[in-house]
Amino acid sequence: METWSVVFMVTYNKIAKYLIAGGIATVVDLGLLYFFTDKLNIWYLYSAIISFVLALGVSFIFQKFWVFRDYSLELVHVQAILHTSLGLINTLINTFFMFILVSILGAHYLLAQILSGGVIAIGSFFMYKKVIFTKGL
Repeated sequence: METWSVVFMVTYNKIAKYLIAGGIATVVDLGLLYFFTDKLNIWYLYSAIISFVLALGVSFIFQKFWVFRDYSLELVHVQAILHTSLGLINTLINTFFMFILVSILGAHYLLAQILSGGVIAIGSFFMYKKVIFTKGL
């Protein structure tokens, strides 16, 4: 019984850190999206792509070193490639959701980004945990 409680606490702690790190990356993403769209007058889809990719760098640093406590640098280039690949796939998914939600359904672009980001975050957690930041990579 005690083993289950330890596993639960470790998992809970990792999920909490993941949510905090994701929150920070999301603030970066949304802040840049707002800045590029409303202040620089860049089309919302271009703004979404640029801000999402920049927030990806913030996400990598937090996910690798803080959430998954992977301090090794031996495979950092492979992890960065996998993380970036997932990020590019997520960017395509994000752009698709943004287009559907904003252009077709008429949602506000910031709300659309929050909804899209939530869907992407769930899938990404499992990819980070099981594929990208595993000891057996």
